[in-house]
Amino acid sequence: MIKVVDGNQAAAYGVKLSKPDIIATYPITPQTPLVEYLATMVARKELDAEMVEVESEHSALSALHGAALAGARTFTATSSQGLALMYEPYFRTSTLRLPVVMCIVTREMISPQTVWSGHQDAITVRDAGWIQIFVERNQEVLDAIIQAYRLAEDKRVMLPVNVCLDGFYLSHLIERVEIPEQKDVDEFLPPLELNHIKLDPDDPISVDPLTPGNLLTHYRKKHIEGLENAKDIIERIDAEFGQVFGRYYHGKVEPYLMQDANIALVAMGSMTGAARIVVNEARKMGLKVGLIKLRMFRPFPKEELRELLKDVDVVGVIDKNVSFGFSSGTVFYELKSALFSYHEPLMVNFIAGLGGADITKDYLRFIINYLEKIRQSQKVGREVVWMDIDREV
Repeated sequence: MIKVVDGNQAAAYGVKLSKPDIIATYPITPQTPLVEYLATMVARKELDAEMVEVESEHSALSALHGAALAGARTFTATSSQGLALMYEPYFRTSTLRLPVVMCIVTREMISPQTVWSGHQDAITVRDAGWIQIFVERNQEVLDAIIQAYRLAEDKRVMLPVNVCLDGFYLSHLIERVEIPEQKDVDEFLPPLELNHIKLDPDDPISVDPLTPGNLLTHYRKKHIEGLENAKDIIERIDAEFGQVFGRYYHGKVEPYLMQDANIALVAMGSMTGAARIVVNEARKMGLKVGLIKLRMFRPFPKEELRELLKDVDVVGVIDKNVSFGFSSGTVFYELKSALFSYHEPLMVNFIAGLGGADITKDYLRFIINYLEKIRQSQKVGREVVWMDIDREV
């Protein structure tokens, strides 16, 4: 079935096809329509799930703790300040190893007051132990949610997953989306079976008692092992998804025209679509430019990035966020850290798209030309370029 839908509705279809038992959400721009679509599906009995009405985002995720511990498949979604309010149970979800799937419809954090797009909210919670997948288009929103449940519920992972879609650029804009058949999704996504903990009145246990430090160390190490396992498992899940549904997303990172590239752009989310067009233009002009779409941000796919960039002279990282105190974007310094002591190309960070600012093709042309000048001179002048401040379009 083909439909023309916005990103929030695509997400709702992905959730419906995944058959969660419990949904608990609280509305916040630009995530609100996603909640409304799901509530409508439940009201019309198109989705057999319990829709829990809560008073806040903190309560939404807290309610899912009990549901997940009882063996339910669960879903929630939020944005920006809602995610900030959710932080306490957000951290606890991962450290309890609960396979919750949550959409972050990405948005700037306040202040100054803004409701527009940016990656600051999702990036800020990157070290709270969740898997994070950033998507490019609405079809990928739907497909990534189905994949996320398979990944989260894998016994070698057992960790919650964020599917991060750009607010407004995806959530409120429409695209052609293919809706899979329910029977195909049912075969791809088996029912949830918890293997490490399950609340049962007939077999009572204590969940999350006070834990001594030496035992906590074991928990943290196993948590990190679960994240590392996710790197290989998402590749297998994505390959199987491609065989069943005909769409393949390259697992953790998607290289584009990187075979002979001496200049590489690194980007996440919806901006990669425009970047791909401008890379094609640059190729026609004789520039050896490639693009790396960073799909899985947590765990950070350092091994694949090292391999893709081993012969590249100059790398431009486009960040829709800032790292306060590090004076750059977060993807930039994480990539620079991953490449340290390996091949270390010349690198420049471009801060763009904050507060919903468009990342236009003109911006991307400027970035490629800037990187080509660096490649020719072999000198980096300004390591961080703030688009809209350091240049005029």
